[in-house]
Amino acid sequence: MRRSRRLFGTAVTISAGLLLLGTLAPASASTYNDDTGTAPAEAVPAYVDGMPVDEYVKTYDHPLGSQIRRVEGDHSTEETKAAARSEPAMGPDGYQITASVEGIDVSGHQGNVNWQNWWNQGKRFAFVKATEGTGYKNPYFAQQYNGSYNIGMIRGAYHFALPDRSSGAAQADYFVNNGGGWSGDGKTLPGALDIEFNPYGATCYGKSQASMGAWIREFHDRYHARTGRWPVIYTNTNWWNQCVGSTQNFGSTVPLWIARYSSTVGPLPHGWGFYSFWQYTSTPIDFNRWNGDYTQLKKMATG
Repeated sequence: MRRSRRLFGTAVTISAGLLLLGTLAPASASTYNDDTGTAPAEAVPAYVDGMPVDEYVKTYDHPLGSQIRRVEGDHSTEETKAAARSEPAMGPDGYQITASVEGIDVSGHQGNVNWQNWWNQGKRFAFVKATEGTGYKNPYFAQQYNGSYNIGMIRGAYHFALPDRSSGAAQADYFVNNGGGWSGDGKTLPGALDIEFNPYGATCYGKSQASMGAWIREFHDRYHARTGRWPVIYTNTNWWNQCVGSTQNFGSTVPLWIARYSSTVGPLPHGWGFYSFWQYTSTPIDFNRWNGDYTQLKKMATG
């Protein structure tokens, strides 16, 4: 069944297909390290491309925000984290909301995640890294993606962009084909495009603002064609304004996920007057805040 809805003022068509890669159950609580929230690797191959799985992850997996932290640092403190969690949520029209929702994001670097641990700490949504470029898939994806879902969280997947390696359409296809799809089950968020500083070289991947904007637009359009939803875009203001600038405006269709490790969100990238998610620290793990209440988060997941 397909139905039309409006999201961020733009009509979209929603597909009702469910994507769950496998039916892995989380590891038993007795196997977890309570200090790190991780468990010994299980239900993943011992080797990937001839490398031990964790060496493979260490070599090729760039987590969400890793290059922002490399370039700008993470200056969050216990005080800034408390301030971020208590900042009033604001609706897209500037009205104040009485509640926000806390979540986390994870990648292959977290291994098998103790989802019960994070649920007990009040986290109610999670983004899980699925892919990078067109050559990397998170070997822990199934445990993380399904485990967050099974514990009761609203979850989504994200893709780390390498815009100089292949087209936006090719990377959108790779993402959707390897965990980045969407279903209107009320527990699956639209997939996120992680676009940030280049881990391998030139900040803007050797692209002009116009060509970078066109690459993101191609990913945006292809993801919508494949899933019926616009992707979330994760970025930070300094990178976006340097590498994309005013060449594209995604504010009418795309939920913004902003990275700023401080007590306030600060100025937003060009084209947005409102943010949906805020990554406000990377310690002890990436913490995120949904700018709205739980009902609104479920509406985002439902479409």
